[in-house]
Amino acid sequence: MIEGMVNSAYQAVINLTIQGPTGHTRDIEAVVDTGYNGFLTLPSVMVSELGLSFVSISRATLGDGGEVSFPSYGVTLLWDNRPIRIEADATGNLPLVGMLLLNGYNLNMDIERCGTVVIRAKE
Repeated sequence: MIEGMVNSAYQAVINLTIQGPTGHTRDIEAVVDTGYNGFLTLPSVMVSELGLSFVSISRATLGDGGEVSFPSYGVTLLWDNRPIRIEADATGNLPLVGMLLLNGYNLNMDIERCGTVVIRAKE
């Protein structure tokens, strides 16, 4: 189970730990974004700090119909108390948790300031 909270900007945030190929780890605060269908986004500065390995170029269609491209990198993420290897898209200024990472889980949020966010594996 992963727990977080709804912040004062009404964003559902959770704390995660990511690890680069040399074993260096970093704790991050990530926003749950149900409109993002990838695994995770990371700012480019975090990608550089951890020395993540390039995997591919990803493409996304924005809400206005425009298309963007961005690099994806391999990263190890501590998810639900176990390390998993995923691709993180290098884009934006803050980490986002996407729907692929939530696949197989139940997301429950109390939508209010300091409301609880609970992500639990489906039984």
